Amino acid sequence: MSIIRFNAIKETLKRGPLKVNQQEKRSTLFGKNVFNKYAMQQYLTRAAYESVMNAIDHGTKIDRKIADQVAVSMKDWAISKGATHYTHWFQPLTGATAEKHDAFFESINGSLAMEKFDGEQLVQQEPDASSFPNGGIRNTFEARGYTAWDPTSPAFVYETTLCIPTIFVAYTGEALDNKTPLLRALQAIDTHATAVCKYFDKNANKVSATLGWEQEFFLIDDALANSRPDLQLTGRTLLGHSPAKGQQLDDHYFGIIPARAMAFMQDLEEECMVLGIPVKTRHNEVAPNQFEIAPIFEEANLAVDHNSLLMDVMHKVSKRHQFKVLFHEKPFFGINGSGKHNNWSLSLDNKTNLLSPGKTPMKNLQFLTFFINTIKAVYEHEELLRSSVASAGNECRLGSNEAPLPILSVFIGSQLSAVLDELENVTKGKLSPQEKTDLKLNIIGKIPEILLDNTDRNRTSPFAFTGNKFEFRAVGAQENCASPMTVLNTIVAKQLKDFKVEVDTLIEIKRLKKDEAVFNVLREYIKASKNIRFEGDGYSKTWEKEAKKRGLSNNKTTPAALKIKIDKKVIALYKEMDVMSPVEVEARYEIKLQEYSKKLQIESRVLGDIARNHVVPTAIIYQNTLLENTKNLKEIFGADFKNIAKEQIELIMVISRHITEINALTIKMIEERKNADNFSGLKLAEHYCYKLKPFFEQIRFHCDQLETMVDDNLWPITKYRELLFTK
Repeated sequence: MSIIRFNAIKETLKRGPLKVNQQEKRSTLFGKNVFNKYAMQQYLTRAAYESVMNAIDHGTKIDRKIADQVAVSMKDWAISKGATHYTHWFQPLTGATAEKHDAFFESINGSLAMEKFDGEQLVQQEPDASSFPNGGIRNTFEARGYTAWDPTSPAFVYETTLCIPTIFVAYTGEALDNKTPLLRALQAIDTHATAVCKYFDKNANKVSATLGWEQEFFLIDDALANSRPDLQLTGRTLLGHSPAKGQQLDDHYFGIIPARAMAFMQDLEEECMVLGIPVKTRHNEVAPNQFEIAPIFEEANLAVDHNSLLMDVMHKVSKRHQFKVLFHEKPFFGINGSGKHNNWSLSLDNKTNLLSPGKTPMKNLQFLTFFINTIKAVYEHEELLRSSVASAGNECRLGSNEAPLPILSVFIGSQLSAVLDELENVTKGKLSPQEKTDLKLNIIGKIPEILLDNTDRNRTSPFAFTGNKFEFRAVGAQENCASPMTVLNTIVAKQLKDFKVEVDTLIEIKRLKKDEAVFNVLREYIKASKNIRFEGDGYSKTWEKEAKKRGLSNNKTTPAALKIKIDKKVIALYKEMDVMSPVEVEARYEIKLQEYSKKLQIESRVLGDIARNHVVPTAIIYQNTLLENTKNLKEIFGADFKNIAKEQIELIMVISRHITEINALTIKMIEERKNADNFSGLKLAEHYCYKLKPFFEQIRFHCDQLETMVDDNLWPITKYRELLFTK
């Protein structure tokens, strides 16, 4: 065993017994370090509290004097929690979070000091924006970027810092972050969903999109993970032979959580509770050392913030437990990768789920309206929704018989499919009293009963209805939820806007009653969007052909999936819904292409380094051992040595062939990487995807073959069986 592997495993084995703190009740911990409504009521004046709540509920502007009051109160509260610094916490287009800490400390005349934090510091800051991705929105020498307070997501104290969630925009006003377009999309869904709700409830006031994410991840011993350059630099293993036992026995899924992992989760949950992240579920996932954590549903903007914060916290907590947490979509070859299922719904006035049937036909018609409009939105914009989860990591996962295919389809279950089939045949135009009665009693009235026992699940579907929500299963584990949520809420808002226009037209021009107009439009939507509905096995060979016949896209690679982002119709969509300007859309397209190319470039360099500087030299050392052994056999047995050393000679020749192939393929890969200098943008991404990336699998094959031949004591790279089965 190589000295690196030996030391890593020794470090793992010498660890002492686990220490698990006595835990408080979750309810007493929840939100303890969050400047939430309860904390604001304790620290703010009535006028300041009402002003902040109006900003949260109605988007009204906070007066500067009120902002000063809020800032002072927020500072006092934070200091009582042990905070010494504050930061504007934002989400730039890196996909991660960013923060710059400033102390509350201010000197007075050079001899005295005080803690200071005012409204100006709360509302707006000016961090240097020069090194964040911008996609051409601004030049490098134009460093100005502004963070602005988002009162809809409460401030919180983490460790010794007051974190204030903010948006991040350029000097010229364009969004440089993931949060700003999301907030605009949520405003659009509120406006147009509320307008549709008024058909059913004249007192409808506000519609909020809700999100419940399910975060999958791997926990790997940090000493072992740090012994592998690929895990350190890329977040995934670029080579490694599959262990004899993987996940084929299905014995890890929902099994007993290992003690070390449980200690980590308990610590993590405690951190989440005080930060107001309502985590509720934890369990083993399918692959060895793979787990999942999931919260209670929240308003989408807050849920996105909480997921980003959770990933930051998980990295820190994992260090305390000598783990490395992996969010890459496919960290290990041959076993399941990790996703982040986004469960999405719409809530009316924070009390009615619009994707859940009610007790009356009118409530069920409301459910059908939002249900069918969502399906129609996905059908009209399936390529755009697919592009929202396109990345180098997710490219490794989608369609790998463990995750949904890159073909977007909607699963609703056989019972609801039957309901839509019946509605499709509803009489066009005005309905007779008997038809109305039959429709409300026999079709719409039975929906709650149908859904009560509708436990259908389809893990192969990328977009599935699961009783009272849609589950977008194609989102990658390391993806910022803001991107798919921005797209989903935008396309549904646009669909609802068009729906209202069509219904109003039938009411005003065709003189149809409201219910009749709604039925007529929904019937046409059911027909128009039928091709997106699929109830079968997404992994079957026939589905890909069938999807093509239906006109559905099948963008298997990231460059192919990203092209739709700058389609004229997409640019017009974002502009119409006031979500993104053409400049902001094109910038994000460029950033995604750059990110993809750079990640493949890094992986190529790391793989070449490991193959030539670790694998090949080790194989040569072992080969020399075999040669020496063969030489000794020849000296002892003379002419008979060829028969006696037949296996050794064959092994020497096989090792030589693999070494030769690794060197030749690595040289070709390096040449293709050099050739990439001739391209940029989409051409560069396509070059890396189609010309460079194929070498990864070829080089890996020969390296993995050598792993099965070379003496285990010599092999320099920590093996899968050690990474995945060390408790």
